[in-house]
Amino acid sequence: MKSKINRVLLAGTGSGCGKTTVVCGLLKALADRGQKAASFKCGPDYIDPMFHSEIIGTKSRNLDLYLCSADTVKYLLSKDAAGFDVAIIEGVMGMYDGLGFETDDFSANHISRETQTPELLIVNVKGKSLSLLAEISGYLNFAENQVQGVILNNCAKGMYPVYRKMIEEKLNLKVYGFLPQLKEAEIGSRHLGLVTAQEIEDLKTKIEIMGKAAAESLDLDGILALAESTPELTYEELKITPVCKKPVKIGVAKDKAFCFYYEDNFELLTALGGELVFFSPMEDDALPEGICGLILGGGYPEEHLKRLTANQSMMSSIKEAAGKGMPIYAECGGFMYLGRTITKDGETFETVGVIDGNSHMTEGLVRFGYKTLTANRDNLMCKAGEQIRCHEFHYSDTDHQGDGFTAAKSSGKCWQAVVASDTIFAGYPHLHLWSNRRFAENFVRKCGEFGGRLWR
Repeated sequence: MKSKINRVLLAGTGSGCGKTTVVCGLLKALADRGQKAASFKCGPDYIDPMFHSEIIGTKSRNLDLYLCSADTVKYLLSKDAAGFDVAIIEGVMGMYDGLGFETDDFSANHISRETQTPELLIVNVKGKSLSLLAEISGYLNFAENQVQGVILNNCAKGMYPVYRKMIEEKLNLKVYGFLPQLKEAEIGSRHLGLVTAQEIEDLKTKIEIMGKAAAESLDLDGILALAESTPELTYEELKITPVCKKPVKIGVAKDKAFCFYYEDNFELLTALGGELVFFSPMEDDALPEGICGLILGGGYPEEHLKRLTANQSMMSSIKEAAGKGMPIYAECGGFMYLGRTITKDGETFETVGVIDGNSHMTEGLVRFGYKTLTANRDNLMCKAGEQIRCHEFHYSDTDHQGDGFTAAKSSGKCWQAVVASDTIFAGYPHLHLWSNRRFAENFVRKCGEFGGRLWR
């Protein structure tokens, strides 16, 4: 199939160059002009899309060529951008940074190539003059790309005409505007990256500042014209049909402690027959009534341990549901919460206790990055031998990772991972269910079967 999706990808020279600030400012400026923008984030990151979503008033999505096939990425881009005026795609890390050091596979540039999306390179100009040309020239000439222009970040208004003239004359490359340094709009960070959108009390003010600066200093008309110049997106339509005769209620933990989810996962589960019921393990007394399955996503449970563990009735409710055989799918923070204890700063908190695991916070990333899971035996989500790609990003570890799957990195390093049984899939890996839709199908089907036993 083909669809006309106006689109542009904003890549960067590296982490910290200002991609999120520029993209958020652009999204806000477009919204203020009445433009309906869909937003996307390259790679597996959960946090940047939260900021996008706050601005555009609808959910931002992820595009990841490691987790999903090229055909799936193009389908999701087309599906999720349908009906919007323009799709704004934020890159990840540096433009060419992907899985390793040999190629740009799975990078923002790779996504640009596969989706035939023009790129604008965001460059932090602070402390640079002529060397800025060398930097931009290096990106233009390093490998095949679709860079059509640059946006200058941390650029003083008075210096912009100088930089613009220099770049456009020496490199024959269009400059699409700039953003000045916006100290009052800076977003804090911690061990997993930026703090989440819902944790920033003055987020609306910060977004207003970004949007005003973008409206004044970015070439919005030029960016929209570039997006409109893109060719039709060619993709294979993916047909999703329900696996249950009637909708199946599935509880989804969603609050400040559990907030790492892919919106496309929710839509897939819903299309398969799941009726998602959101609840808070921190605030609610018990699981929602009538649910036939449970999802506990990742997030920051370590930041909310006192409130989580003080809610004994919720933990008892989850443990009771697990004892009855309710299907449970838990990732990272949700996996930690299901264990026996979590230790942070020398203090240990007793958690749900459904699985035999004791987690603790560490000083650095543990088993970070992309990997492939291969099932060692039949389980809730798949048959023995089936595979799904995944991602890990956590500053904690456990004394019981599980042995339901073999996790393998591209380097060849392997280890055992995931507590997996007929009713539980729980581990550190984050899944994009479009990587292998059978995992989602099996989960919803098992939830329906559990519900059928309850209804009889």
